[in-house]
Amino acid sequence: MALAFRLDGGGDGPAAPRAGTLTTDRGEVPTPAFMPVGTLATVKALTPDEVAATGASITLVNAYHLCLRPGHRLIESLGGVHRFMGWSGPILSDSGGFQVFSLARLLRVDDQGVRFRSHLDGSEHHYTPELAVEVQSALGVDIAMPLDHVLPGDAPTPDQRDAAERTLRWFDRSRALDPSPALFAIVQGGVDEDLRRWHALELAAREAPGYAIGGLSVGESKSEQYAITEVACSELPVDRPRYLMGVGSPEDLVHAVAAGVDLFDCVLPTRLGRTGSLFTDNGRVNIKAARFRERPMALDPACDCTACADYSAAYLNHLFRNEELLGYRLASIHNLRYIQRLCERMREAILKGAFDPFAEEFLARYQPANEAARTEQRERWQARSRT
Repeated sequence: MALAFRLDGGGDGPAAPRAGTLTTDRGEVPTPAFMPVGTLATVKALTPDEVAATGASITLVNAYHLCLRPGHRLIESLGGVHRFMGWSGPILSDSGGFQVFSLARLLRVDDQGVRFRSHLDGSEHHYTPELAVEVQSALGVDIAMPLDHVLPGDAPTPDQRDAAERTLRWFDRSRALDPSPALFAIVQGGVDEDLRRWHALELAAREAPGYAIGGLSVGESKSEQYAITEVACSELPVDRPRYLMGVGSPEDLVHAVAAGVDLFDCVLPTRLGRTGSLFTDNGRVNIKAARFRERPMALDPACDCTACADYSAAYLNHLFRNEELLGYRLASIHNLRYIQRLCERMREAILKGAFDPFAEEFLARYQPANEAARTEQRERWQARSRT
């Protein structure tokens, strides 16, 4: 499947903010771009038209989950995952390496693959790099991820090196199959900067059509996440897209774009939305709080999503207090639109050559859920600005 990437602005160095365009057979994706997560071929509670209306031009599905249920061959027989879920734009699929290691009951990991018991029914499966490619090819996605060996961020360095080397061998086996989707390579290595640098260089030499940075946002500190992202980007080709896997907090996106990341995905915006936690430029707010009970204006007057354009904060508060399904849907739409607008604003700032002041102003105003994280990110940004 054809895949091309061009830089439209920025990119003044290997680890610098950049705006680009990712072109697939099913359409273009302006970057930086966030991919709403449709794990089971659906972004929870939303129709494809609603997802597209948030500004999303690409979505993500999970091969592990779809392989287990309803089965990749069934989806293939029904015309592929695009037709199955009613999404006409590009789709990226995660092989499910993270889910295999986090959800399933592991039985054995070796160079052949992963033997595990399903988290659904306990049935035994042998997931190999070849099967991961077979599943994603059958789904008919535009971009596929190879099977990778994922460890917690605090795993010992010898274990991280073993996993990184195995991920490298698995990628070589996956690529040898010449899959129909564009097959990205995944950089692993935990929080060891030397190991991450080595792995990125090894994969860069293989000239993949794109690169993912995996194994982050799995328990490491924010400062470690930001540092490792920058290290990986500094060794990856500037003419290929970079995808930071599983990261979706607004402040994390700003730091990652500063380091040269192009693509993101995460369940966080919709998962938080269903709990009533909504994004604003000042940080998350709890729409169930009493202060919104009588507020007649929109939650965020600057937001153009349907939740803010058509409804009051008081109405959203009412929906959540009464556990009405519409509240979960509107909150999910708002959070996805907020993240898409953030990507749009970052792209505009990069094209104008004004990303640094944009980021500095945003990070000074945005209050993460954790105050210690806020202090940490502010100090890191100030240190970066001085270099």
